[in-house]
Formats: sequence, C-alpha cells, structure tokens
Amino acid sequence: MIATPDLTGRIAVVTGASRGIGYFVARQLAAAGAHVVAVARTVGGLEDLDDEIKAEHARTGKGAATLVPLDLTDMPAIDRLGGAINDRWQKLDILVANAAMLGVISPIGHVEAKTFEKVMTVNVTSTWRLIRSLDPLLRNSDAGRAVVMTSSAAHSGRAFWAPYAASKAAVEALARSWADETRNMALRVNAFDPGGTRTAMRALAIPGENPETLPHPSETAAHIMRLVDPALTETGKIYQVRTGRFVAHSLPE
Repeated sequence: MIATPDLTGRIAVVTGASRGIGYFVARQLAAAGAHVVAVARTVGGLEDLDDEIKAEHARTGKGAATLVPLDLTDMPAIDRLGGAINDRWQKLDILVANAAMLGVISPIGHVEAKTFEKVMTVNVTSTWRLIRSLDPLLRNSDAGRAVVMTSSAAHSGRAFWAPYAASKAAVEALARSWADETRNMALRVNAFDPGGTRTAMRALAIPGENPETLPHPSETAAHIMRLVDPALTETGKIYQVRTGRFVAHSLPE
C-alpha cells in the first residue's frame, strides 16, 4: 500500500489528463486535496475527469479541478497557461508532465520526417516549454514537485523504437539538468518510469500483448504520489514502478 500525502491547498498541473495514467493521477491528486489543473486535447475525457473529481469532492470535501483543453504542440498556449496560473495563484506546487505520443515502431530509416518531428514536438519541446513556463511558479512553492514521464526505452536502444526512445532520453536529460540547477532549492525534480501499464499507448506499441497481464493505470498512478509528497528529498533521479524505488543515472562504462 502506497501512502497518500495530504495535498490540501496545493496546486497541481497534469498534462495528458483525459485518459490513462494522467487521468488517474489527476483523480488521485484531487482526492488527496489538490486543485488539479487538468490539461489535455480531448474535451470529453476532461469532462469525465471533472465529473469524477466533483463526485469525490461531494463525498469528502476534498479536491477540485480546472479544465484546460490545450494541444501541447501550441507553444504560445503553454506560455499562456503559466501566465494564467500566476494570475490566479502566484505559485504552482506540482507538475506532472505526463502527455506523450509513441509515433511509430519502425526501422529508423523508414520513419517519416513529419512523424519524427511530431514525436519530438509533443514529447520533448512541449516538456521544455512547460518547464520554461512553470519553473518560476514551482520555485514560489514551499515544496515544488516536478515529475516527467520517461521509459526504459530511453536506455535499452531497442530496435525499431528510435524516435520514442530518443525523445525519452532527451526528456530525462532536461529533468536532470533542471534538478541540478534547483538542487539547493525547495523544488524536487524526478523522472518516472511507469513500466508496462494497461494503456492505449501500450496497446499500440505491443498489440499482441494481453492487457490483463499489466497493471491498471490507477495502480501505476498511485506511485506518483510518492514523487509529489512535500516530504520528498530525492531529486535528479528516476523512479521505477517495476522496482518501487529511485535509481540514479549513471555514466556509460
């Protein structure tokens, strides 16, 4: 059982919040008392999330949501998100940069340029833009917590996964540098490796796999509660759901 921290009064941004891991992270953050700024392209999924959070609030009096329909390829919109949060709250306590796309599983020489560029835009450039927009607000928190989603693909060099793997390696590099820059501050920055999870992206990546053999996204999302806890001390590391622990980055041997 993973302990749930008290997040009453804390402001959290979750991208990709309309489905999968992001949806359940948003629900669990709200259930812990946070006000969740839920970001996604799919309005219907955001509305479903809002209904769940309102129902939970009616039962417990905890949590609330602000819905932000936003395409993460729209970089000025990401900048406006930071401005809107600053105008309303003047701070941000939690960022879960969850949204990502797989692209294609293909020999690297067969990947179309537009596909490669979109994977990099959604997975890498938008993450950098979120950091750029929200870093000042996270620094205003007494215990800012940032989580970026990674994958074992960033390290495996697995055949046919090059665009996605490269994007996740880049995201890890961004998070490591950001963590090092803020090491002496209250902000903690870590990467999160969910491992195999019963999501739509996993089904696209490995279509022959039985999804019932994989953890439900709600189970995986529960681990993120460890990374947003105001008592967290780790920074600049990767949390692996598979092992249930933080691991350090290492140099090539």
